[in-house]
Amino acid sequence: MSEPIAAPPSRSPLLSIWWAPRRAADDIVAARPGAWLVLLLAVFGGMAGAVNLLSGVVGTGGGLIDGRLLLGALLVGGSLFGVVSLYVSAYLLSRVGRWLGGEVSAATMRAVLAFAMLPSILGLLLSLLVAWLVPSVSSAVLQLISGVCALWAIIVALLMLARAARFGVGKTLLAYAVATWLIPVLAASLIRSFLFQPFSIPSGSNVPTLLVGDYVFATKYAYGYTRFSIPFSPPIFSGRLLPRDPALGDVVVFRLPDGQTDYVKRIVGLPGDRVQMKEGQLFINDAPVARERIDDLVDADACGTENVRRVKRWRETLPNGVSYDTLDCVDGGYYDTTNPYRVPPGHVFAIGDNRDNSTDSRMLTAIGYIPFENLIGRVGMIFFSREAGAPGHVRFERIGTVVR
Repeated sequence: MSEPIAAPPSRSPLLSIWWAPRRAADDIVAARPGAWLVLLLAVFGGMAGAVNLLSGVVGTGGGLIDGRLLLGALLVGGSLFGVVSLYVSAYLLSRVGRWLGGEVSAATMRAVLAFAMLPSILGLLLSLLVAWLVPSVSSAVLQLISGVCALWAIIVALLMLARAARFGVGKTLLAYAVATWLIPVLAASLIRSFLFQPFSIPSGSNVPTLLVGDYVFATKYAYGYTRFSIPFSPPIFSGRLLPRDPALGDVVVFRLPDGQTDYVKRIVGLPGDRVQMKEGQLFINDAPVARERIDDLVDADACGTENVRRVKRWRETLPNGVSYDTLDCVDGGYYDTTNPYRVPPGHVFAIGDNRDNSTDSRMLTAIGYIPFENLIGRVGMIFFSREAGAPGHVRFERIGTVVR
């Protein structure tokens, strides 16, 4: 009588995943790795994703190994992005998998996805090693290393998903696409349309409040919703839904009449207001806006010149109590003295804080009065900032600044 053939012993998925991802999926199901190991892999996988994104921002390897930047990537990327994305993706994959006829649990899917992050973690280690050995290495090389490892991780995840759920190629690709791409993209679009939208600051028209290289969040619900709140601005409705009135001093993102370009300026005139500039001072309804001279700003870029110079800086306080700093690059500038502007109903008047280096509502043929419908959102916070040009050091002191 022949002996029954014994099943091959289970191996550690930490080893089998490198040369046999399908076998690794069987090993995961058999071994049921502890939650601590799954979470640890998720944390390191999150670090890999965060550093991959940062490598395209910091410019060189020297910036990537900056201690503060790396610490931020570890804390934010590892603790939040890695763990949260693991649980959400695993839940979605298990639900989609069951809808397609699979029988994989969320716990098993968490373990499968966590181990599939190992190639990305390898990419993280390789990127940091290269950045440490060659500080001048370009971000393109670091992104190539991370990108190859990330692609490897996706292939491993697909192979393991197919084995764990007993899916063919078609169902595997469909489940992965729906759970990890389609649903997250839809969720991100909803957040971007109705809650918060990121913007970058490309010019110095709002210095010193906003600098070139700042990245800000705009609150989309601040003034209600228009067609410009939706990606690609489809003309499916006119006017505003859930309208709220803007206030003096709000720093707003708005769409130009061309329907394509977004600008950021500060509101200094509401419907019915009479706005005018007289010798560089702002007047609202024929009353001068209170201002006081403060320390000059020493900057090479604020006025659009390459030479470092001292620029006059004023602290303005609007009638509603909102205070902010403005710059005066040139005495007697072209728009330092203007005719009065009467803001029409349903519009606002907005100008830049860098008064002599801003294209704004004072230029009636370029921007003029801004319709309420063109307001996209109110700038709320700076979530990232880096110096313009190379090497583009990160301005940590500006991250988290509330814009007023």
